[in-house]
Amino acid sequence: KSEYHLTDERRFLDERGSTASLAPNGLNPATIMEKAVRERIVESYFWKEQCFGVNEADIVDRVVEHVSYVGGVTGAAVPKPTPFLCLAFKLLQLAPTDAVLEEYLQFGGEKFKYLRALAAFYIRLTRPDRDVYTLLEPFLADSRKLRRRGRDKGMTLTYMDVFVDDLLTKSRVLATSLPKMRSRDLLEDLDLLEPRVSPLGNIEDLLEEEEEDIKQEQEQEQEQEQEQE
Repeated sequence: KSEYHLTDERRFLDERGSTASLAPNGLNPATIMEKAVRERIVESYFWKEQCFGVNEADIVDRVVEHVSYVGGVTGAAVPKPTPFLCLAFKLLQLAPTDAVLEEYLQFGGEKFKYLRALAAFYIRLTRPDRDVYTLLEPFLADSRKLRRRGRDKGMTLTYMDVFVDDLLTKSRVLATSLPKMRSRDLLEDLDLLEPRVSPLGNIEDLLEEEEEDIKQEQEQEQEQEQEQE
């Protein structure tokens, strides 16, 4: 088993002749992350100690035991990959099915929130744009707190919905250039996506209600002024 895993790891990491199947978005999973980042990952202690020979079920244990923040690489002088980024690269190698990713996304409880963040990050790297919006937008309603570590090793507080929004709107997240993705408006124009309905309701209806409330307040103020006169 160890020899099999070692051979499989070498095959995946050899960008000159990778036999890995293409990701659903048509990209080679072995080269989605930049070469410099890949090299730092495979040379890191965490990768060698915790990522060798693991499967999709082991990923859950690794996240719960070792991931307490999201992050890319840290350290200005000698950048080191975070456990989060190492496990994302491992997912690129494992290529979990949609059913497995759905399990990752739906695990409940605070200790699994970083598993959801990891799955969301992986989906953004490997799935077609239509699927990215469909799978990730529901979690724009997830307001749980996440810790995030920057390159300077500083820790900041963010939220799941902010992290997901970054994945949907930014071109680079966690030291990784994200694959180009068509805008939601364009996908709606092409009838590939239904218009997104905000949990708060239709924006036009909300604006009309706000205008109506302002109008009523103004009328009440005028009536009060007339009564005082």
